[in-house]
Amino acid sequence: MIRTRGLAYAYPRGQVVLRFDDVTVQQGRTLLLRGASGSGKSTWLALAAGLLTATEGELVVADQALASLAGGARDAWRARCIGFLPQRLHLSDALTVADNLALAHFAAGLPVDRPAIAQALAALELGALAARRPHQLSGGQAQRVALARAVLLRPRVILADEPTASLDDTACAAAIGLLRRSAQGCGATLVIATHDARVRQALPDAQVLAFGERVGEVGP
Repeated sequence: MIRTRGLAYAYPRGQVVLRFDDVTVQQGRTLLLRGASGSGKSTWLALAAGLLTATEGELVVADQALASLAGGARDAWRARCIGFLPQRLHLSDALTVADNLALAHFAAGLPVDRPAIAQALAALELGALAARRPHQLSGGQAQRVALARAVLLRPRVILADEPTASLDDTACAAAIGLLRRSAQGCGATLVIATHDARVRQALPDAQVLAFGERVGEVGP
């Protein structure tokens, strides 16, 4: 479950203050953050992931009030409860695909579970790529690897930032389908930040949180 009340974030040096509409999303539902690039969607996702701290208001994610968490406790909560698919996938070319997934276990302070990694890769039809390096993958394969890492620990919330950007219609439909099935597979709330009208068309039952005008080249 996600709930916000009076949520606001001030960028450093007071350049811009963003104020967000209130929203409540029940566990297992899908929320679309809709608006132009630069309108604050990525900032909202960073707040929900505990990567940024709200300046004002209430933010509850996966039944946890984020204002009560700080430092290592917030990092541990994020590793356990949040699956994050950023625009930049942050896959390490120094590691194999399987070892990139193992980073999720390290972040959560858990022993590496190789069978779970193999299962997550197989679920996204990536089993044959486990020993490859990210630079040996296509763009779509790399995105699926990042998604497999995001859902490896069966998070309660999956956050995806512009996952269909620069994809053609076929790849867009595949990406949305993978996100939806992955969220359903672990009973997660799915939040997708997008300015792509095709996502709304593919997910007509999703809740929508609309964002306003572009806020400029500041912030995440």
